[in-house]
Amino acid sequence: MGSGRPLLKICGLTVPQEAAAVAAVGCDAIGVIAAPRSPRWLPPLQRPALWQAVATAAPGCRRVLVVVDPDETTLAELEDHPGHQLVQLHGDETPERCAEVAARLGLPVWKALRVRSADDLRRAASYAGVVEAVLLDAWVADAHGGTGLRLPLDWLEGFRPPLPWWLAGGLGPGTAATALLQLQAGGASPVGVDVSSGVELAPGRKDLEQVRRLWAELSCTELPAA
Repeated sequence: MGSGRPLLKICGLTVPQEAAAVAAVGCDAIGVIAAPRSPRWLPPLQRPALWQAVATAAPGCRRVLVVVDPDETTLAELEDHPGHQLVQLHGDETPERCAEVAARLGLPVWKALRVRSADDLRRAASYAGVVEAVLLDAWVADAHGGTGLRLPLDWLEGFRPPLPWWLAGGLGPGTAATALLQLQAGGASPVGVDVSSGVELAPGRKDLEQVRRLWAELSCTELPAA
């Protein structure tokens, strides 16, 4: 018996009205980028309005702030966490650093792992008991996500880490559900998918119809019981 549909996170929102509309489709999480080098970066002063719009439109949608290798100044700025409920670390953070960030901010943490080869998947286990989940994305030099590059699914055959994991990288309508079915056939099953460029009109601007299509496809996809 299946355990239900895959979870869906849409990342890289920049406009409050769009974020609210995307969340209202039924997404489980919304991501905002706090890394200035990203084309989807949202300045700090603009984040509270977006978070408020999401909280009003879909109170159950988790609000995730994506940060890359935060230094002490960045952590100090995030301590009040005005609106976000969870931090996704997308740099080279070690398990120890993830634990420090979680303790400092008093928030759950996800750790994104940029996977360059199948051997990199071994790193996931070291984050068990430290972070709530890991997110697997394709490795690209000088980029920390949102590249649209897909992770080779054959690398993930039999991948069963001791903590929940999400699949990211080049997913969207027509590809996400198919990837999940392929992974299930190979004995691997993420809890959900993280999508950004696959539902965009331009960096940071989402196509609501694409989001709806993706949601409909995932709603017809059933994950196996853990």
